[in-house]
Amino acid sequence: MPSDVRRAITGASIGNAVEWFDFAIYGFLATFIAANFFPAGNETAALLNTFAIFAAAFFMRPLGGFVFGPLGDRIGRQRVLAIVILLMSAATVAIGLLPTYASIGVAAPLLLLLLRCLQGFSAGGEYGGGAVYLAEFASDKRRGLTVTFMAWSGVLGFLLGSATVTLLQALLPAA
Repeated sequence: MPSDVRRAITGASIGNAVEWFDFAIYGFLATFIAANFFPAGNETAALLNTFAIFAAAFFMRPLGGFVFGPLGDRIGRQRVLAIVILLMSAATVAIGLLPTYASIGVAAPLLLLLLRCLQGFSAGGEYGGGAVYLAEFASDKRRGLTVTFMAWSGVLGFLLGSATVTLLQALLPAA
């Protein structure tokens, strides 16, 4: 496998793994998010709202594909992949810095929703763009194999997210 194909696989795979790492962490920390971003008193409603916000990111994915797919055709897939990875990373950092419901009230879940939608929007542009990027680099005989790295990198990102949350919950005190 030529080095430029390996570089393309590595770059696209890392970007996709980061996207799914972020999605995994949100899902595995849903009870913590519910307790901190929604009013106390009805844990079931808070958890359902947390998962509704999780789902909103998935609804935004097709929109990201519609925007970033043609943009990748115009300005280049590598640039677009860099943009969507930066968007996802910025949204993730912002979620980590969000004040809780106790601090800013209803603005906390609304900001969480906005940032999760931004994550979903960027993920929609990343997966399709990354797959096409890899297909463009691959030889005709190895195109299918090369593009499968997108799927496997998503699985790896999700696995790393679950391992991270598991380690944090095992090593850190509940407070």
